[in-house]
Amino acid sequence: MSHDTLPPLIAVVGCDGSGKSTVTEALHRWLTEKGPTCYCHLGKQSGAIGRRIARLPLLGGRLDKSIHSKAQKAQTAKTPGLLAASVIYVFSMRRVRRFARMLRLRRAGNAIISDRFPQLGVPGPMDGLGLAHAGGKGLVGLLAKRERDHYTAMVAHKPDLVIRLNIPLEVAVARKPDHRYSSLARKIADVPRLSFEGAPIVDIDAEQPLETVLAQARNAIEERLAAIGKSGDGTQWRA
Repeated sequence: MSHDTLPPLIAVVGCDGSGKSTVTEALHRWLTEKGPTCYCHLGKQSGAIGRRIARLPLLGGRLDKSIHSKAQKAQTAKTPGLLAASVIYVFSMRRVRRFARMLRLRRAGNAIISDRFPQLGVPGPMDGLGLAHAGGKGLVGLLAKRERDHYTAMVAHKPDLVIRLNIPLEVAVARKPDHRYSSLARKIADVPRLSFEGAPIVDIDAEQPLETVLAQARNAIEERLAAIGKSGDGTQWRA
């Protein structure tokens, strides 16, 4: 089945606190009225796991800080340690498995609304490569190459539309007080740089009331689906 005959693929992206999950779930319910639609979360959820570790009694906070520090160094160092590189690679493979499941669902005739989407343009926490700066020979270099190969294969499947939710840093911090300030600041800085291999992107101010955000997102999706001839007929998706 060619890309042109596949059901639509819509991605919702943005920094933590922008309302990605809430917006994606609401759009999923709405799109289901047009035809079979699946909600897919394409994140690694490494941050969520880290926050659960931080809440552990006694050593949780110290362990979380140690893991975060090593991960940060591994993402920027040309020769990260094998253990740190392996952990980053394992989390990347979680995304690869989720993406493969998403493709199976789409090929089975389901439209896809995804929370997050992998991209190659901006390394780091906004769904980019974790080992982008790792190179050289040996196992670390091999892991970095394999991660890039997987991401290259994933980004070849461009979304029909990307809905990018934008908020300022102070709003993200207020909405996500349990998240690291430095992590939120980096994501806020990276969001405008995301290009998704030239996929159409609609920017929405996510500080607005939820109903306003959803109305703008629905309008953008309807316009895009009409433009590419993938409007649902109520029972199935058609090209």
